[in-house]
Amino acid sequence: MAKLTKAEAKAHAEAVELLKKDVLTYDERVFVLDNWHEGASHINGSAGAFFTPSGLAGDFAIDAYGGRTVDLCAGIGALAFHVYWRAHYARGRDEPQKEIVCIERNPAYVEVGCKVLPEAKWICADVFDLDLPGLGHFGCAIANPPFGAPPRIGSGPRYTGRSFEFHVIDIASDIADYGAFIVPQASAPFQYSGVQCYRERKSADYLKFTEQTGIQLEAGCGVDCSYYRDEWKGIAPNVEIVCANFEEIPRNKVRSSAEPEAELRALWSKNGVPVERQEAIIREVEAKARAGIRFEERPLQADLFTDLGPSAPKR
Repeated sequence: MAKLTKAEAKAHAEAVELLKKDVLTYDERVFVLDNWHEGASHINGSAGAFFTPSGLAGDFAIDAYGGRTVDLCAGIGALAFHVYWRAHYARGRDEPQKEIVCIERNPAYVEVGCKVLPEAKWICADVFDLDLPGLGHFGCAIANPPFGAPPRIGSGPRYTGRSFEFHVIDIASDIADYGAFIVPQASAPFQYSGVQCYRERKSADYLKFTEQTGIQLEAGCGVDCSYYRDEWKGIAPNVEIVCANFEEIPRNKVRSSAEPEAELRALWSKNGVPVERQEAIIREVEAKARAGIRFEERPLQADLFTDLGPSAPKR
C-alpha cells in the first residue's frame, strides 16, 4: 500500500464517506474519481494498474466514439464516466443513450465504480477469463490497462509478447470496430506528448505486436498527455493515447457474398426505388452473370439509377 500524504488521506476518507450514500450527485461522483486513492488499501505498483487522472480521461473521451462501448480493465470507471457523459451531452433528444459495459477484476473497484457510473453495466471478471464475444459486438473498446508485464492469467489470441497493454488491445480487436487506449509512451509507435513535435518511433515489441495481430496504432486527436503527468497518484508516467480501426484489419474484412446486394437494396430503398424495380434489376444482373456478359457493357435495360430522379448521378 502507498503512503498517502495528509491531504490525500483526508480526501480519500471524504470519498469513502460519500460512497456510503445510495446515490451520488454528478459533483460527488467527480470528487470520488479525483480523490478515492487506489493505493490506500491496495498494492497497485506490482500490478502496474493506476487510475487515469480526470483531466486526461476527459480529453481521452474525444477519441472514444462508436456507439456501444466496452471498458476493459475499467478500474473505478474514470474513462467510462467521461465517455458516457460526453456522449450524454452530445446526443440529440431522440437518440438512444450510449450503452457502456465496464469489466474490472477487482471487486473493491467494481463496488466504487457502480456508484460512480451506475448507468453502466459492471462485470467483475478478468478480461482474460471472460466470454467477451458472448457480450455481443461493440462499436468502441476503451482501456487504460496495466502497464508493462504484470502477472496475468491469459494472453491475447495472437500476440505472444510481454506487454500487458498489447494483449488487451489484441483481445479488443475481436469484439469492437474501433478502439482507443492509454498506453506507455514506449509502447506507442510515436512520441507526441512532452516533445516539441510529433516523432515516429516503433519499438521492437510494437513491431512484433503489429506483425502478429495486423493492428496498426495511430495518434488520436492530439492530446498532450504530459500536461497531466503530475496528476497521476503515486507515479508520473509518460503515456500516449493511441487509436485503432479494427475494421481495417485484413482478418476483419471478410464479407459474405450477400452483403453487396443488401447494401444496394438499402441504398435503393433509401432513395425510394420500388421493391418490384429492385427485384427486376437483381434478376437482370443475375441473368447477365449466368450468360457470361461482361459487366462493363452498357445494359440494355435502363441505368440502375434511372428511377432515382433528379438526385441520380450524372454521366
